[in-house]
Amino acid sequence: MTDAYNSIEKLVQDNPIILFIKGTKSFPQCGFSQTVVNIFELMKVPYATFNVLENEEIRQGIKTYSNWPTIPQIYIEQEFIGGADIIVALYQEGKLQEQIEKVLAE
Repeated sequence: MTDAYNSIEKLVQDNPIILFIKGTKSFPQCGFSQTVVNIFELMKVPYATFNVLENEEIRQGIKTYSNWPTIPQIYIEQEFIGGADIIVALYQEGKLQEQIEKVLAE
C-alpha cells in the first residue's frame, strides 16, 4: 500500500461524509466541485472535504482507490457514491437525502 492509499483510507474511515474536491468548501475551484458543495450545503448536513489540489499524490491516488477517473468524488459511510453527475441525479431523486438521513440517524 502506498502512503497516498493509506491517507485516503484514513480520511474515508474517519469522516462519515467526505468530498474529495478541487478547492475548499468556501472556495471550490471547479464547477463540478462547486455543484456538489452546493448540494451538501443545501441539505445542511455535516461533511468534510479534502482539497486534492494541495496533494498531487492523493489527487492521483483517489482515482485508483475508487477506480473512478474524475474529481469530485463523494464517500458516505466509507462507500464510494460517485462524482458530480451521480450526486446531482441522486439529489434530484431524493435518494441522496435518504442515504444521508440514515447516516445521521446512526
